[in-house]
Amino acid sequence: MNDPGLLDTRQAVRCLQSGGVIAYPTEAVYGLGCDPGNERAVRSILRLKSRPAAAGLILIGDCLERFEPFIEPAGPELLQRALDAWPGPVTWLFKRAPGVPDWLAGKHDTIALRIPDHPVCRSLCEAFGGAIVSTSANPGGFEPARNAEQVRAYFPEGLCGIVEGELGDEQRPSEIRDLASGRVLRAGG
Repeated sequence: MNDPGLLDTRQAVRCLQSGGVIAYPTEAVYGLGCDPGNERAVRSILRLKSRPAAAGLILIGDCLERFEPFIEPAGPELLQRALDAWPGPVTWLFKRAPGVPDWLAGKHDTIALRIPDHPVCRSLCEAFGGAIVSTSANPGGFEPARNAEQVRAYFPEGLCGIVEGELGDEQRPSEIRDLASGRVLRAGG
């Protein structure tokens, strides 16, 4: 897996299915993604970023149903709170389902979820048929990558490839809010 090349959606899905890590454009920055059910792939992302597993990771999907295996049922008012902000650059912390591993959700009793308003992200999730991990493409302590060349410089090894596409119009990574309280935990773009 040297010098990550450009991938189309079909190639990216094959990579995800085979346990690989991809980079792809999001609303504000490039992201790293993998199959959230593949521990080896998730741990590869954590290693690439020098990120502790206890921190947890965000999942993206093209529809709410992609998140069902990862969350406890939420009442209609809470679901509507999230749906009113989606698709868009808001990540919601949902109550984590039993069985969701710590290497994915970290030390939290919640899991971070987002339905992005970015065509590449949405088409990846739709073609994959499930949620994917989404974390900024940067090693710890560095600014997130904003183009494919920066992704290559940060990660000359360890990626299947980089999905083609343009960044969205946001300037900062997604806002993070607690679903139960509505409290903003990280301001967004």
